[in-house]
Amino acid sequence: MKNMQRIIAILMLFGSIFAHGISESDKTDIMHGGLLDFVILGAKHMVTGFDHILFLIGVIFFLSRFLDIVKFVTAFTIGHSLTLIFATLFNISANYYLIDAVIAFSVIYKGFENLGGFKKCFSIEPPNLILMVFIFGLIHGFGLSTRLQQIQLGNNGLIQSILSFNVGVELGQIMALAIVFPILLTIRGKLFKKISIFSNWGLIIAGAFLLIYQLNGFFTDNHHHKENIESGHHQHDNGQEHHHGEAHEHHHGDEKHSHN
Repeated sequence: MKNMQRIIAILMLFGSIFAHGISESDKTDIMHGGLLDFVILGAKHMVTGFDHILFLIGVIFFLSRFLDIVKFVTAFTIGHSLTLIFATLFNISANYYLIDAVIAFSVIYKGFENLGGFKKCFSIEPPNLILMVFIFGLIHGFGLSTRLQQIQLGNNGLIQSILSFNVGVELGQIMALAIVFPILLTIRGKLFKKISIFSNWGLIIAGAFLLIYQLNGFFTDNHHHKENIESGHHQHDNGQEHHHGEAHEHHHGDEKHSHN
């Protein structure tokens, strides 16, 4: 029992670290701010969005040539920019717990692929990496859009606001990569193989924890939603019974009055 409580506590701590919704203070700043505030919010969301950062770490982990990094990061950027812009513009949304669960899976996928999991477990070559990075970029962008749609953007300057947020996301991504890539370069050496195994298992474990956290949030949210609906129906039924009771009493009162 104690072990289970510890696991739950760890999951809650882990979830609080990785949860990166838009706070009420950020919403207030945006409602009373300008385009620069959207840029800052986008950068802040990307830098604190550890699931996005973990996926990018997995993508560039074995890359050493600058052009290769540009190629894969560009594929990811195009993917998440498309869904971020168009999903927000056309108000296309989904349950953010499920979207974040798929993003968590993308972290697991990249760690698994980096460890040669496809060859070891399935004896097949992994899917085209740049295509998968683009596809997962679409999912990550959809996740960013669900967060941005938490703000009442309105129609005035909608496109400018979305583009400003996207610019902020790109700036945040550049800042994160500027920190991560030099660190990855410093660990290249005799122990790199062991470090890479440990690190990519870390990606898998981190992604799994995040996946569990998001799925738990989804099912808990649905459970509470059903309870609220049932409670509403129950109160509605009680209200109808009370109304019928009053009408019935009033009806008998009228009958009694007529007999007198």
